[in-house]
Amino acid sequence: MTFRPVKGTSQAQPTMEGAGVHLHRVFGFGDTSETDPFLMMDDFRNDDPAKYMRGFPWHPHRGIETITYVLEGQVEHGDSLGNKGMLGRGAVQWMTAGSGIMHQEMPAGDQKGRMHGFQLWANLPSALKMTAPRYQDIQADDIPVKVDDDGTAVKIITGSFWGTAGPVDGIAAEPMIVDVSVPPNTRKRLPVDAYSNAFAYVFAGSADFNDASRPHGVRVEKEFQGEELNIRDMSGNRTLVRFDTGDEISLRSGPEGVRFLLVSGRPLQEPVAWHGPIVMNTQEELRQAIRDLQNGTFIRPQH
Repeated sequence: MTFRPVKGTSQAQPTMEGAGVHLHRVFGFGDTSETDPFLMMDDFRNDDPAKYMRGFPWHPHRGIETITYVLEGQVEHGDSLGNKGMLGRGAVQWMTAGSGIMHQEMPAGDQKGRMHGFQLWANLPSALKMTAPRYQDIQADDIPVKVDDDGTAVKIITGSFWGTAGPVDGIAAEPMIVDVSVPPNTRKRLPVDAYSNAFAYVFAGSADFNDASRPHGVRVEKEFQGEELNIRDMSGNRTLVRFDTGDEISLRSGPEGVRFLLVSGRPLQEPVAWHGPIVMNTQEELRQAIRDLQNGTFIRPQH
């Protein structure tokens, strides 16, 4: 097995989207080469309904897939094709926008006002940019969870992990998206496809993802299973950890444990022409999409 060293870390940045939703942008709207095939990721955790209740009213998508994972609260969605539904706690929606849809997403908190979740955008290869739109709505009970002997729990959304496949299928970039919880003060090695770009996004607790001694992230001082950590740097809440090449990541969790999304996907290595929620390969394709929006032909007939 070949360890993936940490290529770099960064903190999610606060921003606003939609009709005034306060969220944190993990990455996006920049150089996509290091996260290819993924384009953008948002962390929309918030406990104040005034900061999310206006939601994301009607807007277009073409050429991408959006992955929404709800931790707390719920998201009501609807689109121009007549699809509608509700994503509740622990649910996932994988939406293939393909040739184009208009849709909206309206979050609602739980009884405590919490609205926690993530949205990840995945690029579509040129051959599938204009494919028919498709939804995969996955309820929490349908997502398999594997628990290791040391208490590490992994929710498998898509891809294969520890011999178990997630419920989302038919995705061109062969992605893996798993929700990993590691108990306090635990060393762990996790497999990752050697040919994929990979990153972790920490959203609870902290961990050191460096097999070597180079520090990253937020400092903590704690004795680690008889091994003195002294002052070590740990990646904590809202930290993106990008990995170099290899087929395994190594980590040791902090004194409070760690929970993170582990995401990988095979890069498309195609040109990206990007305008908001529309992502094509060329500027001419992008201009055509804008013309389609303007003349009312953005939504293609479904057969």
